[in-house]
Amino acid sequence: MKIVVMDGNGVNPGDMSWEQIEQFGNLTVYKRTAPEEVIAHVGDAEIVLTNKTVFDEATIAQLPNVKYIGVLATGYNVVDLQAASKRGIVVTNIPAYSTDSVAQMTFAHILNVTNHVDHYARASHDGEWSRCPDFCYWDLPLIELAGKTLGIVGLGNIGMKVARLAADFGMNVIALTSKQADQLPQYIRKASMDQLLSDSDIISLHCPLTSDTHQLVNSSTISKMKKGAIVVNTGRGPLVNEEDVAAALHSGHLAAYCADVMCQEPPAADNPLFLEPNAFITPHVAWASKEARTRLMAIAEENIRTFLSGKPVNVVNNI
Repeated sequence: MKIVVMDGNGVNPGDMSWEQIEQFGNLTVYKRTAPEEVIAHVGDAEIVLTNKTVFDEATIAQLPNVKYIGVLATGYNVVDLQAASKRGIVVTNIPAYSTDSVAQMTFAHILNVTNHVDHYARASHDGEWSRCPDFCYWDLPLIELAGKTLGIVGLGNIGMKVARLAADFGMNVIALTSKQADQLPQYIRKASMDQLLSDSDIISLHCPLTSDTHQLVNSSTISKMKKGAIVVNTGRGPLVNEEDVAAALHSGHLAAYCADVMCQEPPAADNPLFLEPNAFITPHVAWASKEARTRLMAIAEENIRTFLSGKPVNVVNNI
């Protein structure tokens, strides 16, 4: 059994072992694969693991030996599922491995904006506190989360974890969700989109990227938000129109935009968000704690094991 990992560096840059996958066959791990290298890197492998390397219809048509594509992520839009199904290729993903880590990063962003942790740590290093005539030093306002309203778009595993953390901070939690109101815990109130936009002090995006959610945050929806609202995006970059968000930051309508994802990754150096001091961008690392990646590898192992047994789990296509 030949197995190939197309872009292993993202998941495992060298701080973990591939032994869990090697047990199933002859493993080749590529750090990364350019689009023009896909066919050559796959070769005659039967099992392919990919994180961001794309397998579209044209590519799949040129890979007659592939029987299984394991996406090393929760999102699986990098694979043409219809084309894979036509060829009888099983496609799986890795669900729920990063819930705790992404929820933690969501609040790391929120707390950085409300408490200015990075700003004050740098100010202390730069001597601002030492030069201050008072026992304390601050030049930016500090915001208490208790009593503020957090609007969550999407109540999957991560959205629910963020809601629980918000409730523990004493926040009012409202959510745009397909779940019925009576299915929600008592600390979450179901809201319409317009209610969420108008009532939220902070809006956090945790929905999948679909035709309905593409650029959900745009000039029109931003205009319905409170002046001084904070938007957090640890979901998918294209959930927002980045130019509209940059304009809203520049005008002061939005107080801050916090994101771990962008429409293009890596982003262009001239992205307008990089000109805005209140755009806080982390480089798609919310999922990347070693604990989360250890869970990812364990699920990837189980996905392959069950596929080889004839009873695959976490299958995302019709096969």
